[in-house]
Amino acid sequence: MCGIAGFINKDRNASKEEREVLLDKMCKIITHRGPDEQGTTVEGRAALGMRRLSIIDLEGGQQPIYSQDGSKFIVFNGEIYNYRELKSELESLGYKFKTNSDTETIIHAYDEFGADCVNKLRGMFAFAIWDQSEESLFVARDRVGKKPLFYSLLPNGNFVFGSELKSLLTHGEISKEIDYSALDSYLTFGYVPEEFCIFNGVEKLLPGHTLVFKDGNVTTERFWDFKYEEISEA
Repeated sequence: MCGIAGFINKDRNASKEEREVLLDKMCKIITHRGPDEQGTTVEGRAALGMRRLSIIDLEGGQQPIYSQDGSKFIVFNGEIYNYRELKSELESLGYKFKTNSDTETIIHAYDEFGADCVNKLRGMFAFAIWDQSEESLFVARDRVGKKPLFYSLLPNGNFVFGSELKSLLTHGEISKEIDYSALDSYLTFGYVPEEFCIFNGVEKLLPGHTLVFKDGNVTTERFWDFKYEEISEA
């Protein structure tokens, strides 16, 4: 199943050691999603981590995985079904692979195609890529929302994300104030719709959307939706 978690600090001088401890806690709280191993990286303002359930490239698929020039790194939850075909395409463009994982395919595809890389992916996914040179975070969620992704832009300018709410709450800066509109929907329908979250100040990245966090701002964009075409009668 796997799970990802992380945060971006507004304060460039925040203690790296303290952030490493915090990220470790945010990942360990979702150990049930990925019992095989944990991987974390704290670089610059970014702290990204994941819990892994090893399925593809059992020996060499440890995350985070870096881009070819080392300027970007990714944490990924999911499975890309066409990664072999995409890997071949990227190799023909000159990319060198160090692993046989679908995760590395995504980071190279992002290097080549930018945000449009999501249109190349066939599968279920939620991933986050930190670009150290641009100081920007790129996040994407698969077309029908098979993999979850929660996020929050805090009043102090910090950004937090994770596969489960418990990772965000472990961060310690998320308010536990209930969103009563979400609660009403839960009591009415038996679930919380995608456009709501049970906690105020926390949002879900909608299915088929990407997110960019840069310069303290969050922007989201839809990259896919169902096509509703009229059926013509013969």
